[in-house]
Amino acid sequence: MSKYLERAHEIRAIEVPHHNCAQSVLMSFTQSLKIDDETAYKIAVAFGGGMKSGITCGVIVGGLMTLGLFDVDDMETTQKVINDFKERHNQMIDCKDLLKANAAAGGQKKPHCDALVYEMVQYVEEILKERGKI
Repeated sequence: MSKYLERAHEIRAIEVPHHNCAQSVLMSFTQSLKIDDETAYKIAVAFGGGMKSGITCGVIVGGLMTLGLFDVDDMETTQKVINDFKERHNQMIDCKDLLKANAAAGGQKKPHCDALVYEMVQYVEEILKERGKI
């Protein structure tokens, strides 16, 4: 397990304070970004739960925030992150739709969201390695 994925597991295990999905992804990379966890927590606070309104999943937002902080901000990469996520999740990117589909399949929210965080952390790590950023 990479240090980033290991860090994501640590963050998701913390119950208080709660870390939303965007925070969890971003905070998994803070050591390499040389920013502190508190700053990352505050940056991403409004982006959990689909920007607190059920729209774009926080893992996507957290992943894109992370890539941007590593100076990976081209349109092609952004679209690839979104399109690849859609392919893996029945064309869904909105938090409310992902949670609804998970519940309909009998899944529980926390394990579902944890899995999405871990998936995005691994995906972002792959992109960063390909670009020579980590």
